[in-house]
Amino acid sequence: MAVATYPDLLKRTVLLYRDEDGYFIVEVPSLVGCVSQGETREEALANIQEAIALHIEVLQDRGEPKLS
Repeated sequence: MAVATYPDLLKRTVLLYRDEDGYFIVEVPSLVGCVSQGETREEALANIQEAIALHIEVLQDRGEPKLS
């Protein structure tokens, strides 16, 4: 498992690891339930960018604070 901070991921720390089928899984610890995957590292990171943006949008729509 790798822990990385990518500025283009809306400044979120992500956990990136491979599952038993070889897919890259990406989790955002500061956004509970914000998880994505991809066949490649690049695809997984691109997918999590979208997931983060959508997750934050939903929090804002609900009037909930977006966690740092």
